[in-house]
Amino acid sequence: MRLLVLGAGGTGGYFGGRLAQAGIDVSFLVRPARAALLRERGLRLRSPLGDADVPVQVLTADALADAAPFDLVLLSCKAYDLDSAMDAIAPAVEAGARVLPLLNGLRHYQALDARFGFASVLGGLCFISATLGDDGEVLHLGKPASMTFGERAGQAPDSRLQALAAACAQAGIDHAHAPDIAQAQWAKYSFLTALAAGTCLMRASIGTLVAGEGGAAFMTALHDECLAVAAAEGQPVPAPAQASARETLTAAGSPMKASMLRDLQAGQRVEAAHIVGDMVHRAAAHGITTPHLQAAWVHLQAYEAQRSA
Repeated sequence: MRLLVLGAGGTGGYFGGRLAQAGIDVSFLVRPARAALLRERGLRLRSPLGDADVPVQVLTADALADAAPFDLVLLSCKAYDLDSAMDAIAPAVEAGARVLPLLNGLRHYQALDARFGFASVLGGLCFISATLGDDGEVLHLGKPASMTFGERAGQAPDSRLQALAAACAQAGIDHAHAPDIAQAQWAKYSFLTALAAGTCLMRASIGTLVAGEGGAAFMTALHDECLAVAAAEGQPVPAPAQASARETLTAAGSPMKASMLRDLQAGQRVEAAHIVGDMVHRAAAHGITTPHLQAAWVHLQAYEAQRSA
């Protein structure tokens, strides 16, 4: 299998780097400056699961059309960069590659399907906290680092995903080829939206938030609102997944915070519309009231307005 990874940031850099480290045929599609750095130093992974300096293959956009065909494109950009990301990977998809998005939320599927067609876009998600360090290294910030992927409802079995599962096993990446990717996506989306909404609104980690009077009840209410939307969308989250998420969202002393909060605290753009806003809009379409989510959504819109002013 030939794999193309868009970018070499935290998520794509980590998973692509681990696959390359294991000898999988991986190329990174990056901007010229990042390409020069990777050619000079390789991809440097710093992780509690093991550090590595990995020589990698890199491509820039001007060279992609002339590259040999790829089987799969791993897409892990920020939601607000989706349009430019689709432009960048288009030559590979037009040559026959399938797209495996690892973006947060679900709203990106509509855009990807419109651009490349339903059959070309597979289902995926990941759990990882990773970012780039000041020297361009990939910093994996915690032990979870897993990918889940699968054919979407109505798609035929795809041998590319079987090959990816074998590659992940070879690389030691925690992974699952899910028979029902939509259920897995909604379990993550409901959890992530509650986490992002709560920690961003309160500008605090879970542990700090739930230590205050009413904090755990607030996080529980946020999660309940998200679960109601999942059920209305025809994807009720199974009870074990609900319980696991609830435990994490209300864990005393937990340092956990959403990556959106880290971006917000750094004064960067955030994926508010793609995650919290989309959940609010889906709820409204089903007539579900979401006062806690709505408060977080208003807060995040105000942040973006002030940031761009």
